[in-house]
Amino acid sequence: MKIVFHFDGSPALRARLASMGVELCPESDQAAFARLLPEVEVLWHVLKPVTAGLIARAPKLRLVHKIGSGVNSIDVEACKRRGIAVCNLPGSNSRAVAEMTLLLMLACLRRIRELDAAVRKPGGWLQAWNLQDHFGELGGRTVGLVGHGAVPKILQPILEAMGCTVFYWSRSAHRDGKCADLETLLSQSDIVSLHIPLTPETTGMVDARKMKRGSILVNTARGGLVNEAGLLEALRTGHLRAAGLDVFGEEPVNPAHPLLALPNVIASPHLAWLTPETIERSLGLALQNAHRLERGEALANRVA
Repeated sequence: MKIVFHFDGSPALRARLASMGVELCPESDQAAFARLLPEVEVLWHVLKPVTAGLIARAPKLRLVHKIGSGVNSIDVEACKRRGIAVCNLPGSNSRAVAEMTLLLMLACLRRIRELDAAVRKPGGWLQAWNLQDHFGELGGRTVGLVGHGAVPKILQPILEAMGCTVFYWSRSAHRDGKCADLETLLSQSDIVSLHIPLTPETTGMVDARKMKRGSILVNTARGGLVNEAGLLEALRTGHLRAAGLDVFGEEPVNPAHPLLALPNVIASPHLAWLTPETIERSLGLALQNAHRLERGEALANRVA
C-alpha cells in the first residue's frame, strides 16, 4: 500500500517513516507531490489543502488521513463522491496545543517579544525596564475558552491551579456554572482563547472590538475564526492589550501582513501542535488505520 505523508518533516522523520514503509513528501515540493499522486493510496495530510482537483489526480486514493483534528482543509464532499474515506486524530495533539496556548498567554502578559529584542541591542537592557508598568500575571485573571473540547479540558485545571477564573463557551457542552454565552465571555474575559473548528458557522465569529478593553486574544485553532480587520483595529487602538497568534486567515502568512508589524502581537507559524511526542502518537494511530483499510476493517475516527 502506497502511503504518503505530505509534510515538511526533518531528515530524522524521513528515516523513521521509511522504516514504517511510508514516504515523506514535503509540502513545499510540488513537483515531487505531483509525481506521487497517481500512485498514492493513503494520504497523510497536515495543512496544504486537499482540493477536488488534487483528488482527481489521485485515481488510487482510498483514504485521506488528517494528522490532527480539523478537516476544514480537506474537500470532504469531493472525497465522498469518490468513496474516499476521511479520518482524523482527535486528541493526539491536544497536550502540545494546550501547552503552546499557555505559552502565548504568558508571552503576551510579560511582553516577551519586546524583552527578547531589547536584550539583543546596545542599551536595550535598561530600556526594557521601561515596560515594567505593562507586565502582568496570569493569576487573578478571568480566562474565557471558546470551545470545550480536548484542549480546553487540559487547559482549564492548569489555569485554575494558577489562580485564574475560567469560563467557557460551547454549542454542545452541558450547561453548568462555568458555561457562558459568547457575548458575555468576550466582554468579560481578560484573556480569550479559541479552540473550535472552522466551519461556515464559525467563520469570522470573533470580533476583537467586542472584547473587554485591555484584554488578550490567543488563537491556536484556525485564523478564519477571527475578523482580522477588527483584530488589527483593536490592537492598533489599544483596545486589545495583545494577541498571541499561531494561525492566520491565509497561510503561510505574508511577512508584510500588518499584524506582524505590531509590537503587541506574538506570532508563530501554525505549529502549536508540532512536537516529537505528537508526531509519534499520530504516526502510530494513522498507521493502524492504514492497516485497517488494507484488511477491510472499520476505520477509527472516520469523519466521512
